Order: sequence, then structure tokens, then C-alpha cells
Amino acid sequence: MAFLEYLAILILICLTLSVFLNKSQNQKILIDRKWIHGMTPEVLSNLHRLHNVLTIKLIRCGGTFRWKGHWFANMDMLITTDPLDVHHVLSKNFANYPKGQKYRNLFDIFGDGIINIDGRLWEIHRKTIMSVFKQHNFQSVFEAIVWNKVERGLLVVLESTSKTSMEIDLQDIFQRFTFDTICKLLLDYDPQTLSLDFPNIPCEKAWVDITEGMLYRHLFPPIFWKLQRLLKMGNEKKLSDAYNTVDDFVSKCLAGIQNEPSNMESEHVHENFELVESLITEYKNQSGTSGDTKKFIRDTIVTLMGAGRDTTSTTLSWFFYLIAKNPIVEDKIRDEIHTFLVVNIGDRKWNSKDVGKLVYLHGALCEALRLYPPVPFNHKTPLQPEILPSGHHVSQNTKIILYYYGMGRMEKIWGEDCREFKPERWISEKGGIKHEPSYKFVAFSGGPRTCLGKDMSFTQLKIVASMIIYHYHIELMEGQPVFPSASMVLQMKHGLKVRLSKIR
Repeated sequence: MAFLEYLAILILICLTLSVFLNKSQNQKILIDRKWIHGMTPEVLSNLHRLHNVLTIKLIRCGGTFRWKGHWFANMDMLITTDPLDVHHVLSKNFANYPKGQKYRNLFDIFGDGIINIDGRLWEIHRKTIMSVFKQHNFQSVFEAIVWNKVERGLLVVLESTSKTSMEIDLQDIFQRFTFDTICKLLLDYDPQTLSLDFPNIPCEKAWVDITEGMLYRHLFPPIFWKLQRLLKMGNEKKLSDAYNTVDDFVSKCLAGIQNEPSNMESEHVHENFELVESLITEYKNQSGTSGDTKKFIRDTIVTLMGAGRDTTSTTLSWFFYLIAKNPIVEDKIRDEIHTFLVVNIGDRKWNSKDVGKLVYLHGALCEALRLYPPVPFNHKTPLQPEILPSGHHVSQNTKIILYYYGMGRMEKIWGEDCREFKPERWISEKGGIKHEPSYKFVAFSGGPRTCLGKDMSFTQLKIVASMIIYHYHIELMEGQPVFPSASMVLQMKHGLKVRLSKIR
């Protein structure tokens, strides 16, 4: 980031905090003046500390605090980890918290995608996507795609690197894996980014710039980043270039699908082709706010592609980071695999019903999602003023930050051992999976906007995790810095460097 951009952030934050420090006596102080005067461009560049700093301050403030900024900064925020507030906003009073125009402005590159819209268009999206997911062949096609990439991509690469004890970036591998699978599922095209030569596919890497660019829009006043966009400079130029790369990729794939004759050779490919066709068919009469049907379909695909690549790859990365730091958990999962899968069904591919038997693995994945939710926060603005269950008054000018990352580290929510990685907390006394309400375990959001791909995600996560743990032991490379990047998705800034050894 250029010096002038650092300077702009510095001035903005200092001015904002100066107001915050003049809060009324009955409100708790988040940051003292020494913290402000110590703020430098070097400190600001270390945004990986943001989550830990916010979590500590939230604990001191009882789980919620108000951040009052200057009028030009658009930073009047209420940051909360209170489950009752989360339940109220996401479910109980859902109608008062639509996405709204401010949200659409921040995430404008997703256009009329499902995460970006309200009302009738959102209902159309939800019903259509649920209908496609419920097609009789969807689950089998999805699992076939995942297994194909596991066998012909993931295991090939891991086997090659394990033989030479080569250091690999597991996060990069997972990002390539999920990008290939979501492209195959949505566009009937496998870009084969996960292969031994690790090809550079611009669209796959563009998602990193997109998720980082979205976060910076939250840090800057709208007037600042909109000026950047107008002048085609800085973060906005980078964001625009990344979106154009993705849009061009999706447009070419859609054009190929729509022009492809229907005489497919493979029955499986034909089934998958019908899945892609179903989205296009369902949306053929929808033109969204742009009035352009083709753009509406592109917005839909781009949104689903981002969700399919980023959240799953991020979860796998943090899961294996935690597994590598807790070898006892790794051993227990491997024992469970031998007990419920390998002994009973040999080398046959494991389906969703099979991996559903892996209760301890499910608990370990939920723990990773609790401690490192792929989307660390959500923000909402009320249509009408009201008082939240925590007692805080919010108006149409209040941006409410539902801070999912902090929730996983609150003792009053998860107990004194909340910072520990304990899959056992997800196992009931009878040995089954313990259910937690969505306003407590918010990795898949909650209420009417609960993630539609939750079951798909768990199936893919379990297939990949069980296959890797069954075949390999994961060893973290010493001395590497592992922390979140400054991004809307909780990716690792410098990846996850590991070495694999084959299980004999």
C-alpha cells in the first residue's frame, strides 16, 4: 500500500479514536491515548493483529462496545459477540436488517448475487438454488466431482511431494482444489490448477485480491475508496482488475456452455452438464436490477464461485493447522477412519452417508470453524431504530458488526476452555454429534440467510480431511508466521507450510 494511503488511514483512525475516547462515563473505554499516539504506518500494516486486539477489548467490555466515529468516516459501529443480539439481528427481527444499499455498494462486484440482494430477488435466488441442490442427481454429481479431483489432483500432488519430503503450501493446494471443483460443478469446466506443475491461472489468484479489497472498503470512508475507484488507482484499481479477470473467465465458460451441443459422450458428464444448464434455464427470465439476463447469471455464478472456493479452502487450512498442532486429535481421527470406513468398505469411495459416521472428525471440523470462522464478521444496519437484547440502542446510521471470530473466544459462550481445540465439546453423552444453535455457532450464519451449501461443505470437508489423514501425517514447518490476512475471508497471510510423511 502506498504511503499516502497509509497516511490517510492513520489520520482517519486517530480522528475516530479521539472521538471514541470522549465517550460518556457510563461507557467502557476500548483504547487509551497511548495506543493512538503509538499508531504508525508500520503498525497499521500489521492488520493480522486486528482480530486479537478486538477480541481482547470485547472481553474487557463484556462482549459488546460502541465505536463512535466522525461523520465523514462512516464508522459509527456497534461491535457485538452477544448471542442474543446475533439471534435478534439474523432471525428474530430479520425484516429490520436487510442487506440494503450501503451493503450493495461495498460488495458491488457481486451485483445481484444471492449475498447482495433483498426482497423478491433474494427469494428467487434462494428457491432456485435450493431447487437445484435438491435435484435427484445433484448429490451424486457433486461427490463424483470431489472424488475425481481428490484422486486425480490432490493425492497425485501430495504423493509426489511426500516422496521427496518437499515443503508445500497446504493453503495454496486447498485453494486450487476448491477452485477446480467449484468450476467443474458450476461451469462444467476443470481448469486443472491443482496439478504437478502448479499452473498460474489468473482467475484463481484474483479471488485473493477481491477478498482483500473488500476489507479495505470497510476501513476507508466511502468518499475515499470511491475517489480511488473514479481515478482507477490504489486498492480500487487492484480490485477492479481482479473482478474483470473473474468476470472474463466466467463469461467465456458460460458462452461455451450455451454454445455446446448436447451430444455429450459420457453419461456422468451429461448429468453434470444438465446441472449447469438448470441454473441457466431457471434464470432465463430474470434480469435483476441491471435489466440484463446474462449479467444476472454471471453475478449468480461469480457469487457461488467465491463462496465455493474461499470458505472451504480456508476451513481446511485452519483445520490442518490445528491438527498439526494437536497430533493426539490426528491419531483419534485416523483410528475413527479405520473403524468406520476402511474396515467396512475397503477402498470404495466414501459418500456423504459414509463420512457421516465420523463423529469425532465432525467435531474437529466444527472446532476449526468455531475458532477460525472463514467469514470472521458480518455487518448489518437497521431500517428502523430499536434496542437490542444487550440493551444498546441502534439507529439507521449504526453499523452493527456481528463479530463471529470473537464469539468463538468468549468464555461466557463456550466456557473457560474456549481457546482450546477440543473436538470432544461437539460430542454428546450418547456419542452422537452435539447440536449448537446457529446464533452461538455462526460459521454458516443463521436465520433465513443460513448458508444453503452447509451440507455440501461438510461432505467435501470430510472427504478431503479423511483421505489426507488416512494417508499422511502433517508436520508444520518451524518458524513460519501463521496469521490471518487483511481480508473479508480468514485466509492465512503467508500460507501454511507443511511437510507430509506417508502413513505405513
